[in-house]
Amino acid sequence: MKLISWNVNGLRAVMSKGFLIPFLNQEQPDIMAFQETKMQEDQLDFQFDGYFRYMNSAEKKGYSGTMVLTKEKPLSVICDIEGEDHPKEGRVITLEYEDFYFVCAYVPNSKDGLKRIDYRMHWEDDLRAHLERLDQKKPVIYTGDLNVAHNEIDLKNPDENHFSAGFSDQEREKFTKLLASGFADSFRELYPEEVKYSWWSYRTRARERNAGWRIDYFVVSNRLMERVEDSLIYNEVMGSDHCPVGLILK
Repeated sequence: MKLISWNVNGLRAVMSKGFLIPFLNQEQPDIMAFQETKMQEDQLDFQFDGYFRYMNSAEKKGYSGTMVLTKEKPLSVICDIEGEDHPKEGRVITLEYEDFYFVCAYVPNSKDGLKRIDYRMHWEDDLRAHLERLDQKKPVIYTGDLNVAHNEIDLKNPDENHFSAGFSDQEREKFTKLLASGFADSFRELYPEEVKYSWWSYRTRARERNAGWRIDYFVVSNRLMERVEDSLIYNEVMGSDHCPVGLILK
């Protein structure tokens, strides 16, 4: 089984650039998750043949949003997470299958100067509680743009970014807490020393210099790691400031 996730930074933009459909046709994933779709469902004027489609759009047009394509119809679909004071930003879709839950998420950015760090911490706690509840029933596959580089190996310039959104102590501690609650970072479990990134800033032409961050993940319940054949970062795939990431299950 092949699973892929991609922050497309605008679904219509990546479609118009001609990158998505060739990649989808080449890889033929069983499930493909998208973040930052930046559109409402009624704006979607193209089909994805062979897939069921589920979208969770933000109330604010042109902002955030998630989508999942799946060849197998899920047993159930849940949008968003439980908890108080979460604005409708279309950040989470949970699909239930026979032997696992699949959770696609676009984690809130803490913003420059960590202006949104308090909300991010609140969101992380509610998201972890959501994953833990699911994990009590069956294993979980959690994927998406998680907006955190967990360790220094996961970004090009760690010394310069200890107070930056995505590499703050608070965000990294929340990710550590998630892993400690029964989950594994599949890529880092398989490749503990490999340096590979999934996001590069447009502002500094960082991709040309490979000055990137690894902030897109496949996190799985610990008991699922024995089924993980590979965890992939498609850093040669263009079309967004992020590249896709993938998971191969036995």
